[in-house]
Amino acid sequence: MIKSDFSNPVPERLSQVHFVGIGGAGMSGIASMFVDAGIVVTGSDSRDGATVEALRARGVAVAIGHSAANIAEPDALVVTGAIAEDNPEYVEARRRGIPTIHRAQALAWLTSSARLVAVAGAHGKTTSTAMLVTALRQLGADPSFVNGGVIRDLGVSAARGAGELFVVEADESDGSFLLYDTAVALITNVDPDHLDHYGARQAFSDAFVEFASKAREFVAISSDDPGAVEIAAHLRDSRVITFGMAPTADVRLHAIDAGAIVSFSLSWRGEEFAGALKVAGVHNAVNAAGAFAVLVGLGFEPQASLDALATFGGAERRFEFRGEVDGVRVFDDFAHHPTEVEAALSGARGVVGTGRVIPLFQPHLFTRTQDMAQEFADTLERLADYTIVLPIYGARQDPIPGVTGAMITERFSDPSKGRYIEDWQAAAEYAAEISRPGDILVPMGGGDVHLIIPSVLSALERKAAVNETP
Repeated sequence: MIKSDFSNPVPERLSQVHFVGIGGAGMSGIASMFVDAGIVVTGSDSRDGATVEALRARGVAVAIGHSAANIAEPDALVVTGAIAEDNPEYVEARRRGIPTIHRAQALAWLTSSARLVAVAGAHGKTTSTAMLVTALRQLGADPSFVNGGVIRDLGVSAARGAGELFVVEADESDGSFLLYDTAVALITNVDPDHLDHYGARQAFSDAFVEFASKAREFVAISSDDPGAVEIAAHLRDSRVITFGMAPTADVRLHAIDAGAIVSFSLSWRGEEFAGALKVAGVHNAVNAAGAFAVLVGLGFEPQASLDALATFGGAERRFEFRGEVDGVRVFDDFAHHPTEVEAALSGARGVVGTGRVIPLFQPHLFTRTQDMAQEFADTLERLADYTIVLPIYGARQDPIPGVTGAMITERFSDPSKGRYIEDWQAAAEYAAEISRPGDILVPMGGGDVHLIIPSVLSALERKAAVNETP
């Protein structure tokens, strides 16, 4: 995979731009914003789908498959670190001297004249961004936004608004969140991750200190996450709003009732405010507290802010309901780090009732699996009733010999609580076989595991049909 390189400047003149991997949630959103700016956009992706079709409906020429022939005469090629060094479009652009820019540079260019709210953190940033956008629209602010996932009620991950605010999900994985001219920073947590890029935990923390320090107006940051507490210690108190369950938090979250929906109270400047969400899980109450901190920091009324957050309907692939067959519900979740897996499974516990929670977990990245196999095993064994582990989604990484999804199930203290299954169809059939009415099946991971859901639902339907046969 290519190493993220931010050294090439964005060309002063942009009339046509080509996106490699345009179908991803983040890339498609940026591409759509370029269309809004009057720029001719072309692109390519490895597969077709709803996102690609939506871009085509906006006049974007999208080729399926990567080829040098896909590139016409663009002023720049937009890429991510997920493409390979031998990608034919990347190779052709370099041969022809076409400037290659990272997607974060393209997003920084789009936001250069806006009042930017940048949301960063190892976990929760997509949901927090979506919450902020939803609430700001309810409050009449009409922000522009680019999120890493589709906001369910809006059906899009990006749109241009008429207001001064621009809300973005800022990616810390390769340091690209440092490119933005940020007015307000929201930091959900600083749980060490992406050490394949940073090399050491200290470098990861240092990047967050730099990101927070660059925020011109204020920083909203977790009071509960140890890494975030370390970051806050480097910042001037006058421009920091802390949020969480800690007694010292500026926005203190308490009285949480986490069932199928979550309700809670927030203390802010000596007053109490009641809130409720349409989405499940204590982690979403924490996300809402962070969004609230940003909203009141921007000057919105506290209770109006909570009422606006209450309209949030969720983000795509964040415990998203996908279907029910014979009493077995299937949800889709993006969790791919032990902390995220813990939050997702804890949220599922609030929904499942007397049934069982059974994830089909797709590990994301070979290095993360190698480094955190025991943590994954401990979390899955503790919070799931049974776990099916699938092969690793490598994304930008090449395979590491000996590193497979089996590394996780091999570390279960009780081997009867999980199984590694290499074949997706066999995994779908087995999930249907062991499930019973009242259970929840959760395909889970940061890769393409959502593509197994049709097979899971079909397997459940076949099982139900057999059970109905006299």
